[in-house]
Amino acid sequence: MPVFDANTPGWLNCRPARNKDQEKEVLDWIEAVTGEKLPAAPYEDVLKDGVVLCNLINKIAPGSVNKIQTKGTNFQLMENVQRFQAAIRKYGVPDEEIFQTADLFERRNIPQVTLCLYSLARITQKHPEYTGPRLGPKMADENKREFTDAQLRAHEGELNLQMGFNKGASQSGHGGFGNTRHM
Repeated sequence: MPVFDANTPGWLNCRPARNKDQEKEVLDWIEAVTGEKLPAAPYEDVLKDGVVLCNLINKIAPGSVNKIQTKGTNFQLMENVQRFQAAIRKYGVPDEEIFQTADLFERRNIPQVTLCLYSLARITQKHPEYTGPRLGPKMADENKREFTDAQLRAHEGELNLQMGFNKGASQSGHGGFGNTRHM
């Protein structure tokens, strides 16, 4: 369900609503992967400085983030988030599923942060070296099919609805383009 922000004009103010259950699942998954108890704070506050995120990707793919700022200015803490984003991009998370730093740091789009973490959890299934906890559904395996030329040509003699054959249905009585239909 979209959430509308009265400060932004038009359709630009439409954002997906937050799902607290998914956010709890993500935090539980992070705790299970890192083996560390997370602080009892709001979701975005736990993740905001990027330390938890950097620790997470380092557990999934050791050595992904070499430098983690545990304290400092907002700019230095935002660099943690940027390092995390670079590491998950390298790990295989698609660019369109990675949140912007401001989405988390300025709380602009927290659902995108959740989507990104679900995507990271999904991508771990493609890495056989990762044997840790899972989050979300199992990814589908490839189901490649081979068809013979005869099988591919078998339906060529059939008329389908896209060819205009629909057992006698027509537009008769419609009255032409732009006119309303009289019933």
